[in-house]
Amino acid sequence: MAQAYTPGLMVSRGCRWRCRRLLPIAGDVPVKVGDVVSSQDVVARTFMPGDAVPVNLAKRLGVSASELSRSMLRPVGETVVLGETLARTKGFFGFFKSEFPSPMAGTIESISKVTGQVILRGEPIAVQVLAYINGTIVEVIPHEGVVVESDVALVQGIFGVGGEAFGKIAPVVPSPDDDLTAQVINPEHRGCVVVGGRRVTGDAVRRAIEVGVSAVVAGGIDDHDLRQILGYDLGVAVTGTEKLGTTIIVTEGFGEIAMAKRTFDLLIAHRGREASVNGATQIRAGVMRPEIVIPLAEPLPPDRRDAGRVAGALDLGSPIRIIREPYFGALGSVTRLPHEQVLLASESLARVVEVKLADGSNVTVPRANVELIEG
Repeated sequence: MAQAYTPGLMVSRGCRWRCRRLLPIAGDVPVKVGDVVSSQDVVARTFMPGDAVPVNLAKRLGVSASELSRSMLRPVGETVVLGETLARTKGFFGFFKSEFPSPMAGTIESISKVTGQVILRGEPIAVQVLAYINGTIVEVIPHEGVVVESDVALVQGIFGVGGEAFGKIAPVVPSPDDDLTAQVINPEHRGCVVVGGRRVTGDAVRRAIEVGVSAVVAGGIDDHDLRQILGYDLGVAVTGTEKLGTTIIVTEGFGEIAMAKRTFDLLIAHRGREASVNGATQIRAGVMRPEIVIPLAEPLPPDRRDAGRVAGALDLGSPIRIIREPYFGALGSVTRLPHEQVLLASESLARVVEVKLADGSNVTVPRANVELIEG
């Protein structure tokens, strides 16, 4: 039988997970294959060139571009400190000299006899790549990074903001139908991954940032609250670089959508365990999903790992989520995959899927309107 495919989310109680940890430019990899690492161990490091700052020094000193090099006190390649005199004119008979102090600490990269500009290069910026998860190094990519492997419980979300964060799983609501509000976040949640149920409110996010919570996870968030938290309308973009101080991950979508019970139960089962989270999201080509990764205490025997089903393959019984109105956010399972195309209300032809919803009702929707819940 031909397979149908759709984007999917992983929700797994136990799987073998590999992550590539790479530097942006060539550098040093201080670990080797077989090393056991923890999530915040440095597995690769390098130095990025500092910012280049042009200074029209000839104009500042009142000399011609061709004369600038004779006024420079330091040659190309030497370092200078903030406030150090870069250049000084001879003046007239030793008087009326002009000086220019360095606006930054760095290196003199070039002196132009044509434009009269001096390029200052800032101090190198140290870049360190962390292992991200507790695991074992299974591959070293020389001068670039590593691949870390571990047996983990995994939850992928629909949307997130903020980058990588670490902390203990801390559920703060009794059921997946309860909102995550500011009142349930306390100082003891500092450095934790706080798990709610339904919607996380804007006040709760602000409280989490104030307390120092590593991340908040909930079923949904109001787009108006998100806009106020960020200070701008996010639009369609790659997220993950936001500097909020707290990473936000929603597992179901925008609005008041309860977290799927299987997701909530999985997170509750790992209360108190260390987790690695990443809010980076990309919904176009090269899809990236926000994730909560919980390394397991003991390696899983092969027969207890989730089966390696083809990623994105729809089949009878596959758990799905509907991602378009009028059933947006509804969960269910596939009951039939008709091969023939069906005429939709929009008068276009499309392949459809028949779904039994969690409330027992049966609906037919376009295959493009569903998302597979994998695991």
